[in-house]
Amino acid sequence: MTPTLVQHHPSAGSAPRGPRARARARDWAEIQERMLVPLYEAVYERLEVGPATRLLGLGCGAGLALFVAASRGARVAGVDSDPARIALARTRLRGDGTSEGRGGADVAEAVLCGGPSATAGAGVAPYNLVTAFEPIGCAAGDTDDLTPALHDAVALAGRGSAVVLTGWGPPERCATAAVLRVACRLTDPLRTSGGWRQTLRDDLEDMAARTGLRPDGSGRVACPFGYGDMDSAVRGLLSTGLFDAAASATDPGQVEKELVEALHPFLRGDGTVWMPNVFRYLIARKP
Repeated sequence: MTPTLVQHHPSAGSAPRGPRARARARDWAEIQERMLVPLYEAVYERLEVGPATRLLGLGCGAGLALFVAASRGARVAGVDSDPARIALARTRLRGDGTSEGRGGADVAEAVLCGGPSATAGAGVAPYNLVTAFEPIGCAAGDTDDLTPALHDAVALAGRGSAVVLTGWGPPERCATAAVLRVACRLTDPLRTSGGWRQTLRDDLEDMAARTGLRPDGSGRVACPFGYGDMDSAVRGLLSTGLFDAAASATDPGQVEKELVEALHPFLRGDGTVWMPNVFRYLIARKP
């Protein structure tokens, strides 16, 4: 399967560029992305992802969720707006220079800053699974950003295909919520997107309804955030992009200082940082 590479121009924001963007993408790939592996595995197990699966991942990041699916034999393609993360996804998925993924499955190269339509081609079977593993409902405006991409992705899927939406669990069961409030407190109150907001109970169902999908089950998965030391915790959390608006409204040094203070209650005697969390997923179906 030969992927198409197209250029997508994400909305303007305060995310770093150049070497800083590449360093942050590495922090995401090496520190933060693995925190959601229990979520990926729970969803794939429930949906019996395997050789018959053609998966399109929205917000695929550095490709870890795609790699896990490919390891189960699925054929995968991904979309992300961050070219630095996409470069790492290519390395992870096709590091040997071949088109063969683990388990002998064809692996579509993650699309370079592309929209979902870039992954489709004449004569190619429709996707039967679409995933959005980047949790929605924790940043102001994130559902608005996802809606057009999700509409495009669903159009490429066959009738009855599963669409997986994910989000944070109840704040009282997510220790990291207390840390993310730093972003909310430091962000300019007039800012309409980018700052953290508290997750709402029906975020996922509202997103499904907005895109014409039929809910077909849900679940919760424990995804603790564990870091080897305080520096790794700060770098990992900053790599999520959830603190970009706060850094723009104040300055990066102030954000890091307050982030360390917020993390201090979760610092253990051996120097590691541990925060239990619960994430929620919704399985919806294309009518």
